[in-house]
Amino acid sequence: MTQPDYVPVRPTDRVRPSDRLNVPGAWRQDRPGEVLDLTPPAGDRFGAAGPDLGYGLKLAKRLEHQLQVPAGEDVEDAVAGCFACGARRAASFGRAPVIYDFQWAYTLWGYLGQAPADLVAARAPVLRGAAHDYWHQRRVVDAVDDEALRLTPQQVAARIGEWRSFLRI
Repeated sequence: MTQPDYVPVRPTDRVRPSDRLNVPGAWRQDRPGEVLDLTPPAGDRFGAAGPDLGYGLKLAKRLEHQLQVPAGEDVEDAVAGCFACGARRAASFGRAPVIYDFQWAYTLWGYLGQAPADLVAARAPVLRGAAHDYWHQRRVVDAVDDEALRLTPQQVAARIGEWRSFLRI
């Protein structure tokens, strides 16, 4: 609000003129970290950006009561690792996650039952600690073969015996 003329104003309370900024110079996209291509970089530990992945975590936790986690494994590790895998699958299709992405991930890692004993033994050290370390989650995601991302949860369940062709562990 403006101040009436009859109210005394201390010199420190007076409105000062704003500082004028200089007109910026020319700009070039030449910094070391700039992405110059239209496609983002890909490879191990780059991740896969997708829309609304936070909602995916809610979906992943919704299936938590169905998980068959043996002694020696942690439910939080299973949820974190499978959430990351399901989020990658959703992002590979260019969409937000849906419940089937996490059914796919839990089936792929053998948490929804009918997992071969060698898969259960092999997944334990891979997923251990995934709930507490982002880079560990990236290693879990990178262990999933790209071919497996295109399968439905039912196809993965039917081919669970050939899990070595889908997981590099």
